[in-house]
Amino acid sequence: MGPTQDEEPDETLDRPLPERVRHRVIALASDAFAGMTVAELPPPLRQYARFTPSRRMRFGGAAMAAALERYPAFRARVAERLREAEPEFARAVAEGVPPAAADPVEVAAAAFLLRPAGWPKVVAAAGEEALRAQAQREGEEREREVARLRAELAEARSALRGETDRLRAELEAARRETEAVHRKLRAAQSDVKRGEAALRRIRAETEAELAEATSARSAADAEARRLRARLADAEAALEASRRASREGRALEDMRLRLLLDTVLDAAQGLRRELALPPTPLRPAQTVDAIEPGEMNPQEVAQRALASDDPALLDQLLSLPQAHLVVDGYNVTKSGYPSLPLEKQRLRLLGGLAVLAAQSGAEMTCVFDGAELDGPVPLAAPRGVRVLFSRPGQTADDLIRRLVRAEPPGRPVVVVSSDREVADGVARAGARPVSSALLLNRLSRG
Repeated sequence: MGPTQDEEPDETLDRPLPERVRHRVIALASDAFAGMTVAELPPPLRQYARFTPSRRMRFGGAAMAAALERYPAFRARVAERLREAEPEFARAVAEGVPPAAADPVEVAAAAFLLRPAGWPKVVAAAGEEALRAQAQREGEEREREVARLRAELAEARSALRGETDRLRAELEAARRETEAVHRKLRAAQSDVKRGEAALRRIRAETEAELAEATSARSAADAEARRLRARLADAEAALEASRRASREGRALEDMRLRLLLDTVLDAAQGLRRELALPPTPLRPAQTVDAIEPGEMNPQEVAQRALASDDPALLDQLLSLPQAHLVVDGYNVTKSGYPSLPLEKQRLRLLGGLAVLAAQSGAEMTCVFDGAELDGPVPLAAPRGVRVLFSRPGQTADDLIRRLVRAEPPGRPVVVVSSDREVADGVARAGARPVSSALLLNRLSRG
């Protein structure tokens, strides 16, 4: 059963509890928590039931002081705990005859809890006695502090006199040392003046010798320049003679070599421009017969320019050492988005395996692995490399790294309809194509 508010007695305090008495009463209330259940505690104090006594006093002191005034039943339980802990002392306070040697703070705290007749006077008297005792202790401490300070002052004065005498002796010794230093300084100044005169004499002699050496060096430099000029003229004449001899001997060879290089470069440029096969003519082509009709040049140009024509992908993969990089989910979600991701991957990889066998080109299929919990159990088909991006990276980042890893000049084709990916790989030297082009080529078989 929880505590209830009882009828308060007529006697009340006309002033707040002294601080030391209040602190002792809160300590007794905090210790009484150990013998009470949570239901027996006043509602404001139940939150402190599991606190240690020290934390309970620190955080719930004001609440316990208020509960002792507001809940007499709680105050009675604390008083009962006091009677159990110190029965003789509690009995003496309850009868109004506390022990003469008892601490006034303990007497006031017990009277506040037990509430004997005239307890406010007992609390007030004990509080005043505690204040008087505290004031007396403070006065004694102040007297001891004053005595200590006087002793320190006397000691400091004595030390000051000794230090003053020592400093005076040191000052006198320093004065004598300064006079000796002044005498040495005057002698040194005389030596410096004599040294400066000798230095001026030596400097004049050095300047004269330097002027003579400068004149001799100028004459030597002029002679050296004249000799270098004659040597340069001789070398120029020799080089001109050698050049004329080489030019006369190799003029025809140079012209022939230049003509040959020009013809070879023109032939190679023409082959690249016209995309001529290595051997455009075969003996069988000289036999007169009827051949099937061929597409005119306009139809060929239209097929070459169609961005979704599967033949365009075949042309790109027929380039030497071509490498096809596929943005996997970009293709599968465009071609068959209704299938689960696992079946999308299997269907795309199956088509790429067939295309790799037909074209012989290197193929790499990249999937986004940022949201995967672990490695995907997948057997890569023959001729197709399967890669997943690491956590924290996207498939787009992995594709850009693959393109940058290729050497300049190798034909790299990237399949993705992502505009940002297409622009990035194009700047890196790769050829971007749309996902629709690959889907059309795979559907052709």
